[in-house]
Amino acid sequence: MARIRYGARTEAEIAAARAGASRLPDIWSTGVVAVWESDPDVVAAVLPPPLKPTARPLVRANISTVDLPGYPLGAGSVAVAAEHDGVEGWYPLVMPMTHERALIGGREVFGEPKKLGEVTVERQGPVVRAALARHGIAFVEVRGAVSGPLPVPEPARKTDFYFKFLPAVDGSGFEDDPVLVHCVRNEKVRKLERVTGDVVLRESMYDPVADLPVRTLVEITLGEKTTDQKGRVVERVSAGALLPYIHQRYDDARQILDGPPEGGVRRKGGAR
Repeated sequence: MARIRYGARTEAEIAAARAGASRLPDIWSTGVVAVWESDPDVVAAVLPPPLKPTARPLVRANISTVDLPGYPLGAGSVAVAAEHDGVEGWYPLVMPMTHERALIGGREVFGEPKKLGEVTVERQGPVVRAALARHGIAFVEVRGAVSGPLPVPEPARKTDFYFKFLPAVDGSGFEDDPVLVHCVRNEKVRKLERVTGDVVLRESMYDPVADLPVRTLVEITLGEKTTDQKGRVVERVSAGALLPYIHQRYDDARQILDGPPEGGVRRKGGAR
C-alpha cells in the first residue's frame, strides 16, 4: 500500500524529526528594541497573578525581521517588566507574527500571546523606522536615526513569562487550570547600534498598548541577534484569577468569556 501521509509515523521517523529539531543552526534577526518607563499603576494592572511588578515600570517593544531560510518572518512583541518567585523577566501582552508557522507553534507549545499581524523594519542610511500593525493600525511605531555603535554585549539569559491554557469546549472558561511558563532564552548579539528617536503609540481597540504611555524613554537600539529558548511549567495558577486578563490574547473577548447556554455544564476552571 502506498504511504498514507496522514497515517501514524513510525518511531524512527518521530526520532529523526526530534533529532533534526535539536540541531537547528543559529537563526539571526535584525531588529529595533525600544524600552521606556510608563506609569507604575498601569504596568501593575496588566500583570495577572502571580506575576508582580518590578522596581521600574518598564515597557519593551521588540520589532524584528528574522532570517528564516526561504521563509522570512516578521516578529514583534510588546512586554512589561515582571517578577515571579525571585525571577525577573518580561510578560508579553501581544506578539504579532507575519505568518502562521511562527504563531501556532509558539501559542500551542509555550502559551505565547501571538497574533497574525504586520511587522516592518526599515533602514535607509541612518534613518530607521519599525512598526507593529494589525487591522490597518500601526499601534507601535519607532522612528529615529542611528547615532553610533554600541559595545556588543556578552551572551545573556533572559526570561519571558507566559500563561498556557485551553479555552473550554462549551465556551465558558478553561478546560483545566492554566499553567505559568518560564521561557528562558539564551541571546547572542553580533552587532548593536544606538538609535536617537521616539516611540509613537496609536489607539487600537484590538491592541491597546496606548494605555502604556511613554513617560521616560530609556533607550532605542538596532541590533542583530540570535536566540534559543526552552520553557518549563513552574506552577498551576488560579483559573478565576487569570480569566479576566484573557482578552489580551483575543480580538473578540467572547471567544473565552461567553458562558454556555442556560442549563449548560461549566468546565473545570470556568470561574468568571
